[in-house]
Amino acid sequence: MENILVVDDEKSMRDFLRIMLEKEGYDVSTAENGEEALHLIRNESFDLVLTDIKMPKSGGMDLLGAIKEFSPQTPVVLITAYGTTESAVEAMKRGAYDYITKPFNVDEIKLVIQKGLERKRLAEENIFLKGELREKYVFSNIIGRSPEMLRVFDLIRKVADARTSVLITGKSGTGKELVAKAIHYNSRRRNGPFVSISCGAMPETLLESELFGYQKGAFTGADANKAGLLEMADGGTFFLDEIGDAPLSVQVKLLRVLQEMEFKRVGGTKDIHVDVRILAATNRDLLECVKNGTFREDLYYRLNVIIINLAPLSERKEDIPHLVEHFIKKYCLSEGKEIKGISKKAMAALEGYHWPGNVRELENVIERMVVLEAGQVIIEESLPENIRDARLGSGSGQAIIEEADLRGENKIDLEKLLKSTEKNLILKAMDSAGGSIKKAGELLGLSFRSMRYKLHKHGFKKKTNPDPDELEPKG
Repeated sequence: MENILVVDDEKSMRDFLRIMLEKEGYDVSTAENGEEALHLIRNESFDLVLTDIKMPKSGGMDLLGAIKEFSPQTPVVLITAYGTTESAVEAMKRGAYDYITKPFNVDEIKLVIQKGLERKRLAEENIFLKGELREKYVFSNIIGRSPEMLRVFDLIRKVADARTSVLITGKSGTGKELVAKAIHYNSRRRNGPFVSISCGAMPETLLESELFGYQKGAFTGADANKAGLLEMADGGTFFLDEIGDAPLSVQVKLLRVLQEMEFKRVGGTKDIHVDVRILAATNRDLLECVKNGTFREDLYYRLNVIIINLAPLSERKEDIPHLVEHFIKKYCLSEGKEIKGISKKAMAALEGYHWPGNVRELENVIERMVVLEAGQVIIEESLPENIRDARLGSGSGQAIIEEADLRGENKIDLEKLLKSTEKNLILKAMDSAGGSIKKAGELLGLSFRSMRYKLHKHGFKKKTNPDPDELEPKG
């Protein structure tokens, strides 16, 4: 949803323009003078500014100059009385996009704004095509502007052309395979194959034959020689997803590939040499796996040359608006929908949610919203209930109090709010404690018994073969 700032000292004019533009699907903010408008511009990004010229304190001409210094790409449309068209023309020479004379025609002002926004979009697309935004913010479909993601982009640039292995770490759904692809497609190997396999998705014998291939007669059903995925990746990049789940017998053979770039097919006697770049990813603590004997120490140190860690979405929430915009465009295109954007309240709800499934969960939610949304804007009421409930339970008590409007017929369901807040704090504590009731209780200042009672109260149940100190939610 494109964001417009309306600046006019007459309240009736501000209200008229705000209502008219909101009906057109824009997100509108207002200010009564240039000084107030400049304060808003320094704290929020606007796609277009519509301002009167003559105002007390600070007028439209002063505001124009300040905007051109602070945000030169933002179009500024001036509103002027008949007697001041000369000053409006002068303002255009200073960088204003256009001007409108009072009394104005509503269709005229709509058209000027549409063209101004279109011009801004074209300018941004031109910058993007030149590679400036792509280099700074986007890498092979990875979206992010947070400091954490910019550091990831910087690491991708630095390691892309190296031959050394890279270990990509992070929780499920953070985009580890996207990072692996970004490394491949920004390297000299970009014209070679990118081949991947999930080490935890298949049994040990099948994983081994998929990786290394097999010779005819190696086992029942092996009626012909078959090349493995490593052979298919020759000259390119091979990505081992969830390497922490690989069996020890497979780990031994992978170590030889990393050291010698050689291996034997299952049932074969001949060494096969390949030229591949090995990338690996895991959501496990591999050093802890080494200590408990489920991961080879020598393989760990061969993989642990360069680490790229992906922060969970809950730790880089400034990326959520950019991801939401990207996914809305993506699924509008695939579903043939025309959704202009998302309301402020809906975005606030998305930003307040803890996202245990990370970017993958966010993408699934936006895909669902695009498919189900009947209007042109995704609103808070259309979001899944658990996300709306999380917003009620997020933030400080003071923030909730400040948002509350208890005048007239408005009311708040206090019991539901308190229950939702308690439930979400318990969920967050259990997540932080790795599922331990005792540790989660300590984080919340509750005894083990009290914590267990509250978990049952909010609909949690024991796992099928539970650890005595763990519970999981029903359903």
